[in-house]
Amino acid sequence: MHRYAALLRGVAPSGRNMSNDKLRGVFEQLGFTGVGSVLASGNIVFTSDEVAEPLLEQRIEAALNQNLGIPGRTIVRSQATLRTLLDSDPFTGLTHGSGTYLTATFLKNSTVPILTAEHPDGRTRVVGYDPEARAILAVTDNSDPGRTPDFMVWLEKTYGKDITTRTWLTVQRIVTKLGGR
Repeated sequence: MHRYAALLRGVAPSGRNMSNDKLRGVFEQLGFTGVGSVLASGNIVFTSDEVAEPLLEQRIEAALNQNLGIPGRTIVRSQATLRTLLDSDPFTGLTHGSGTYLTATFLKNSTVPILTAEHPDGRTRVVGYDPEARAILAVTDNSDPGRTPDFMVWLEKTYGKDITTRTWLTVQRIVTKLGGR
């Protein structure tokens, strides 16, 4: 048995079919065990004997669409992969906060991203790419509350909709919920 996190794109806590109870129910109907949720933004942890992440993604996407009408995408990562990402400490010396926003953007496919492209806002710095987790790691300066960085828009324009972004704090919470230290 293997532990996984499903990172669901397009899940909003305010959606009536997007409650954690309903999301967990779909995962349990699929036969997964140890199902739990992390925050109210589409992070579900579960155990499965299946090891092919793309197949897990397809099954989950189909079930969410069929049972709850959620057409969004699903990105699955193993506990081991997320633990390794966390242990790599890509944001050495930085702390996530209102002025320094640390994020991991997970790509569904295995295409290695081009990280040298210009970022339109100038307030975001890509610090690296983790090939195993297929995650772009970035730091955004959010110290000016009147200006919203365009980094998320740039990511979607550059890499398409088969991505999802989580704060570094959320990644840490997911790993903890998976049973990581």
